[in-house]
Amino acid sequence: MKKIRPLAGAALSAVLLAGCGSGDADSANGTGDTSLTVLAAASLTDVFTEAADRFAREHEGVTVEFSFAGSQELAAQIRQGVPADAVVTADTATMESVAEETGEPAVIAHNELVIVTPPGNPAGVGDLTDLGQDGLRLVLAAPEVPAGRYGEEILDRAGVNVTPVSQEPNVRAVLGKVRLGEADAGLVYATDAASAGEDVLTFPIPAEQNVIAAYPAAVLTTSEHPDEAAAFVSWLGTEPARELLTAAGFLTP
Repeated sequence: MKKIRPLAGAALSAVLLAGCGSGDADSANGTGDTSLTVLAAASLTDVFTEAADRFAREHEGVTVEFSFAGSQELAAQIRQGVPADAVVTADTATMESVAEETGEPAVIAHNELVIVTPPGNPAGVGDLTDLGQDGLRLVLAAPEVPAGRYGEEILDRAGVNVTPVSQEPNVRAVLGKVRLGEADAGLVYATDAASAGEDVLTFPIPAEQNVIAAYPAAVLTTSEHPDEAAAFVSWLGTEPARELLTAAGFLTP
């Protein structure tokens, strides 16, 4: 099992142009560029989309295709041999579960959970204890998802018993249910709540009950472009990337 260290110094659902050195010729696009596939936790969708533009200013010659999904889905893709070059999960346990398929992971960011409700907070939720009230339409991430495991740990710490109306495959699906008014409350990452703006109300979770999530990144051993993939993972620890992560609400190492 590889030890996950912080970076020093600091489903393909979106196709983003970025750059990274000269790279190998990519026969698929015929441009001489290198095409990377990065598997990334769903909670990174917004910040990675923005990071691609910043990355492109500093590098040339690489197209980065991001596949966003729940971390457990990313691990399943890796085990099934889906072609990819790098992976970023929302927890260390999932990364460790695919240790045989990755290089040494490096933590690029941290996150924490919050309670979200629809605007107006129709169920009158204010803290964790309110999530156990009868009739509350609570939505959580499924227990196999990092956000779901974190949520269970938080509720256990608070001594709150809940009966969710659904358990979603990733944290973005939880956020979507709350934004649409299909749930009275949900537990999501602080960064997801921030991305929703005024579409949700956010209630913090006390530090003694909360869980700090770690986001490790690693190059896959099956990558056809290991140098370029390593360059992208390394870039995630640079000051420009840290600035974007911090602005999005992530905590950086």
